[in-house]
Amino acid sequence: MMEWIGDAALTSLGFFWKAGWAFAMGYLISAMIQTFVPKQRLVKYLGKPTPKALTLSAIFGAASSSCSFAALAAARALMQKGAHFIAAVAFMFASTNLVIELGVLILIFLGWQYLVAEVIGGLLLIVICSLLMRVWFPSKAVQRLRKKLDEEQADDEQIPAFFSKHAWIQVSHAFKHDWQMVWKEVLIGFTMAGIIAVAVPAEFWNTLFLTNQPQIPEAWVILENALVAPFVAAATFIGSMGNIPLATVLAGNGVLFAGIMGFIYSDLMVPPLVAVNAKYYGWKLALYIAFMMWVSIVISALLLHLGFAAFDILPQAATATLDVAPKERFAIDYTFYLNIVFAVVTAVLLTLANIKQGHHHHHGGDSIITVKNAVTSLASIFVIGGVVIWW
Repeated sequence: MMEWIGDAALTSLGFFWKAGWAFAMGYLISAMIQTFVPKQRLVKYLGKPTPKALTLSAIFGAASSSCSFAALAAARALMQKGAHFIAAVAFMFASTNLVIELGVLILIFLGWQYLVAEVIGGLLLIVICSLLMRVWFPSKAVQRLRKKLDEEQADDEQIPAFFSKHAWIQVSHAFKHDWQMVWKEVLIGFTMAGIIAVAVPAEFWNTLFLTNQPQIPEAWVILENALVAPFVAAATFIGSMGNIPLATVLAGNGVLFAGIMGFIYSDLMVPPLVAVNAKYYGWKLALYIAFMMWVSIVISALLLHLGFAAFDILPQAATATLDVAPKERFAIDYTFYLNIVFAVVTAVLLTLANIKQGHHHHHGGDSIITVKNAVTSLASIFVIGGVVIWW
């Protein structure tokens, strides 16, 4: 048991170590974009679900934070400004699937094929979900929502000068805010990934995803992987960046490409996020969004799998991170130096963020904050204690 705990904790810490610089770099870029790109000035173009509006929604989403709670709050703010409901949903997809920091993390853990698929699939998701919503659109519920949002007021956006001190203080606050929004989710996700990598046998995943079972037709296995993966992602209760190491574990245990992509895309389907949407829009629209996302995710995952197979570029199992010996995960290589550089960058930005009080951002996660804090504490104790045991 002691050996198991130590190995699982070291695996989790190895995930943190490998991704640390990518988080810092991604959130720095994200903070700069949030500060200097006048997203809300263009909301007037999002009033109808036109191709132009959906394109702008994708751009806005890609320029925003990958924190799932922040994505939901930002989408609601866009609707308050007059954006169409479908455009807001497109923004949700883009802001959790097309952001820079997520792409860097996918490239590190899973490889270039998954990164290419993430970008192509993210755009596919927006197109497919938008088309499906045009076919089945809850007009009355959206009209009631629009009336409610029109009665609310959203803050006006101000874009500071790039070289001003105020601008970089604002960047630092956005950087700090993104970290505050996501660090618990990341800690829980990476810790669970380490535990699952060590504790869950390959036979479990083989049974759940029908892999290594030649008697079952391949077409059915691909479909089953795409259908089941979103529910596995929802069951983890982890969204945003925290599910990438878990996706690596699944890929290393033989889950098919369609399943891995379906898993990655499903960060907005976890129960806490559905509950936040219910708080914003009511349960009817929240469940409608979740269902349309699930259908769009399954279709997109299947199309990606078939497309990559047609071009013979389906990726191999992502086992590199899992198979490396514990000590070698912390070797002095490019990861070591990049972590040092971005640790300094992070320290400077967090120091700058304390110059004045930042704006308060509400992400709607209060209903689960107690549970999340408890789980975060347990994850911290497990990692620290496990490393001590291993040592």
